[in-house]
Amino acid sequence: MGLKDRLVEEMKEAAKSGDKLKLSVIRMALAAIKNKEKELRREPDDQEVMKLLASMIKQGKEAREQFSKGGREDLAEKEAKEVEILQSFLPPPLSPQELEEEVRKAIEEVGAKGPQDLGRVMKVIMPRIAGRAEGRSVNELVRKKLSELATA
Repeated sequence: MGLKDRLVEEMKEAAKSGDKLKLSVIRMALAAIKNKEKELRREPDDQEVMKLLASMIKQGKEAREQFSKGGREDLAEKEAKEVEILQSFLPPPLSPQELEEEVRKAIEEVGAKGPQDLGRVMKVIMPRIAGRAEGRSVNELVRKKLSELATA
């Protein structure tokens, strides 16, 4: 069962159980997937759906932060719950050790020698870890490892 199909099934369950928040979040995700379908002119694969959900999670976290700063804890809490629901559809995040191992493998695979190979390494690693780690933290780790290679 694909990720989109799983979302549809979970939406049906949420509707039956009366879980309004979960139903709303899943409908929002399915609408975003439908928009992506129109943009691509085909059905997105699981990798693309994961990327879309990860983007929605990032937006939710940023919104929660803004609501907290604005003193709207009620809305910040709602955003946190929505993020939690979306995260339940993604594979568990990578631990720092697992992420470091993936970065090491990608660097070896590309044959990177230093910081100039950042783009090539990122191109290899990002599809592998889609939805399991934030791009910014991956980028920082890759930069660190590549600069260590250059000075070694």
